[in-house]
Amino acid sequence: MSLGGGGGGRQQLQELSQQIQALEEEQDELEAEVESLQEEKREADEAIEALNTIETGSTVQVPVGGGAYVRAEVEDIDEVIVDLGADYSAERTQEGAVESLETKKETLDERIEDVREELAEVEEESAQLEQQAQQAQQQMMQQQMQQSQGQGGDGE
Repeated sequence: MSLGGGGGGRQQLQELSQQIQALEEEQDELEAEVESLQEEKREADEAIEALNTIETGSTVQVPVGGGAYVRAEVEDIDEVIVDLGADYSAERTQEGAVESLETKKETLDERIEDVREELAEVEEESAQLEQQAQQAQQQMMQQQMQQSQGQGGDGE
């Protein structure tokens, strides 16, 4: 048991560990957000591809929920309902729908880049804290060694 100085080092290590853990949780959340945004972008790509290949009179499978689909015939490809975000949708022509989806993809790309930049900052901060924790741990071990050497010398 050490009498002096060791407690502060342990408290500092504990605080650093808590900060590192909080940053790791934030990192996980940001990585999940990037994945979600990338999935949304893939869905927009698939929709663009479908809109570019479907014609009036085409037979398509329409999802009705629960993994079930019905076959339907496209009456007019220039009547496409596009999600605008914030629970708003609008009817567009085939070309207008593709343009809306391309714009959405650009917005998603910007958001992905922003989140990745934020993620890099969190990773850098976490690395700095881990380095501080290692230094604090080394200092604590050196102090303990010095104290045990000092106590060992007195007992002889």
